[in-house]
Amino acid sequence: MTAGAQLRDAAWLTDAAVARLLTLLDRDGEEARVVGGAVRNDLMGLPVGEVDVATTALPEEVIRRAEATGFKAVPTGMEHGTVTIVADGRPFEVTTLRVDVETYGRKAKVVFGRDWAKDAERRDFTINALSASADGSVFDYVGGLADIAARKVRFIGVPEQRIAEDYLRILRFFRFHAYYGEGLPDGAGLHACIAARTGLDMLSRERVRMELLKLLLAPHATPTLSVMTECGILGMVLGGVAYLASFENTVKGETAIGAEPDATLRLGALGTYVMEDAERLALRLRLSNAEVERLLRLEYWWRVTPAAGEHPARTLLYLLGPVSFTDRVLVAWSRSDAGAADKSWRDLATLPQRWTAPRFPLKASDFVSRGVPKNTAMGAALRAAEQAWIDADFPSDRATIDAIADRAAAEAIKAG
Repeated sequence: MTAGAQLRDAAWLTDAAVARLLTLLDRDGEEARVVGGAVRNDLMGLPVGEVDVATTALPEEVIRRAEATGFKAVPTGMEHGTVTIVADGRPFEVTTLRVDVETYGRKAKVVFGRDWAKDAERRDFTINALSASADGSVFDYVGGLADIAARKVRFIGVPEQRIAEDYLRILRFFRFHAYYGEGLPDGAGLHACIAARTGLDMLSRERVRMELLKLLLAPHATPTLSVMTECGILGMVLGGVAYLASFENTVKGETAIGAEPDATLRLGALGTYVMEDAERLALRLRLSNAEVERLLRLEYWWRVTPAAGEHPARTLLYLLGPVSFTDRVLVAWSRSDAGAADKSWRDLATLPQRWTAPRFPLKASDFVSRGVPKNTAMGAALRAAEQAWIDADFPSDRATIDAIADRAAAEAIKAG
């Protein structure tokens, strides 16, 4: 075991809820430590999000102590020793130390224990197996500290064995490398992922979707996706061609306009060129209805260009709404010859920040009062009026709007 290291920032560790939880579990013959991502991120100088705790106390004892203190205890995974404790309104996952005696996919037969080293050895990557006590002392049983210093994502023990326990670890290997690694992925881990890649077919589509979307938001997503492509893994995940240049340029476009990184947009840039691609991804990754709709609305991206002028841009924004408009513009920009510094494309992509599409000002009642019957003529009148209003560049003055309504009503009555 490597000892002697200390957490860099003790502020989150001494937070009232965290401190109370550790005090509750780290006494009367039991021990508790923070484990996993919080320790890793602290040591890497990254923000600490969720705080997970491991303890020698059995799940029933964890529940008893929590409830005696007034915390809410939810048995979210008792068979694996996991209890969610709600302290000061915040959820914390508390898991009893364990040893996996048999694994098959995501499931495992476990035996609860008190050995911190054995608990660490059953985890996936060395940088995720660190633990820290309440005073900030870090415990390392698998070489995680050295790998953090080297910015290396490395499987614990034999990579092939870790992957066979859960094939999702192939995608997790690349995701964690994209977030925390530098340079090329660990050679032994990469070789094991390539050899076991057919195991990805055994995973649920929902789990693959979740890992892929997380990976697409990583700081080093592009080089990692490039390695996955060369290894034949990304093609298996997408079931088609990966457009890496479009992905990278979309990331640059997001940065250029100050947009938050968006996984669905990036998936569209990476995996869709025609709408059949969107339909395939929807089935292959079991995307949500909202995600599918966004990918489908990338259709006709090749028609988008700043050279068309302001009115066509406003029309498109009116028809698509700000999210899909920005999606389509960024993808079109990513596949153009213009760079991320191009002002005309940046102005086009930021149009929703300068102009809000108005609502169509006419209703059915406006045409009833003009003698249009409530049949197919009504629909024709509304459609014709809306198109005329759009063509006139969205006028707001009442005289122009009334003139548009008069013409559309007269034409509908005449045709009807």
